[in-house]
Amino acid sequence: VQLQASGGGLVQAGGSLRLSCTTFGFIFDDLDMAWFRQAPGKEREEVSCIRISDRRTYYYGEAREGRFTVSSDNARNTVYLQMNSLKPEDTGVYYCAAKSGRYCSTYGYPDYWGQGTLVTISS
Repeated sequence: VQLQASGGGLVQAGGSLRLSCTTFGFIFDDLDMAWFRQAPGKEREEVSCIRISDRRTYYYGEAREGRFTVSSDNARNTVYLQMNSLKPEDTGVYYCAAKSGRYCSTYGYPDYWGQGTLVTISS
């Protein structure tokens, strides 16, 4: 089983990026999938979560501002994180993670992690 994250890059403040996380070897519909990020010198924090079966979404911290949108494409076994109006403080490594079964809005932890993709926002 594998998670492959992509889509990071360098953009100016105010710009947009769409991150992708493609899964391999899972029953996609069974997954709860999450995005985390880790800013330089800070702890990893959860950004959002999506329950693939019903596409219910959850947002945490600054992601609640409405700039981020998580979505899924079942045909591609892929989850996306659309990030708009990016700020320098959004800079960090973004990770996707997954759990077969419930994870979103629980006190549990994902079982699987992708390799991370670097997002750098210039001011």
